[in-house]
Amino acid sequence: MTSLSERTTSTPWRWRGPALLAYGVLLALGIVRIGVPTDPFQMFFWLWLVTVAYDIRAPWRAHLRFPRDWWPVFAGLVLYLYSRGLSDEIIPGPVHWTMPIRVDEWLGGGTLATQSLQALLCASPCTAHSPPRWYDELFTTVYFSHFVAGLGLAVVLWLRSRAAWVPWMRRYLVINFSALVVYVLYPMAPPWLAAEEGYLDGPLPRLTGRGWDDLGLGGFHVALAKVGNPVAAMPSLHGGLAMLIALYGIARLRSAWRWLLLLYPLVMATALVYYAEHYVIDLLAGWALAAVVMVGCARWERARPGPDREGSDG
Repeated sequence: MTSLSERTTSTPWRWRGPALLAYGVLLALGIVRIGVPTDPFQMFFWLWLVTVAYDIRAPWRAHLRFPRDWWPVFAGLVLYLYSRGLSDEIIPGPVHWTMPIRVDEWLGGGTLATQSLQALLCASPCTAHSPPRWYDELFTTVYFSHFVAGLGLAVVLWLRSRAAWVPWMRRYLVINFSALVVYVLYPMAPPWLAAEEGYLDGPLPRLTGRGWDDLGLGGFHVALAKVGNPVAAMPSLHGGLAMLIALYGIARLRSAWRWLLLLYPLVMATALVYYAEHYVIDLLAGWALAAVVMVGCARWERARPGPDREGSDG
């Protein structure tokens, strides 16, 4: 497999800088003309392309190391994506509607956190077409970061060394497939769908894309819904992966500032509840899953030391 010494190049920044700038322009044009990349096939292309731009002077033989190392990861993500879309059909069973409502009402003293946040932060009346506020840009961006943050971190680690990349990819795949198991065994509806089906009094509009409405990109979550599964909500993988990234960074870094990484899952949780994508209990379950994955993978790596041992602390 690829080692750090094999990937290291002498590409100077007078080449790398313009190449990365050109990549950024091309990505922006792709988002405007085609849409926000969210599926594994588009992500594979854009992640590979950024590694090409980073080492623009490397021979093509060196750039082919990316698909050689990454194809099992993306094969797993394709399997996850389409299995998630059918998760409630693999083992036929009832969709759970009321449990999260009752738990969140208990946590909120009789009121859902989503209802409280939409009353506080949304326009009155709050609808899917209400004009966005300034903080909606932040929340929508944080929500979308779920689709790029984990793999973006993986690219950075891969460019440094495979020994740092493998442990993170292990955690990334484990949390995805662990969540998939729960989706199969416990299909559960999110707040926006429960409101649409009459399980809640009053509307709870799904506001996810409103922060990008002014950019003409606010409908990206509608495209996601076509390949997703609306009842794959417990645990929240958005919340779980955000916490996993924070915990992994805290475990690897030594600066006292590393604890600020916890702001990422906290802001993500606020966005998910406010936008009616998840209940609080979904987020708590996602955070718990992230902690279990961190501890479980770390113990597995300590019991089986190998060439990727460098990046396995945590």
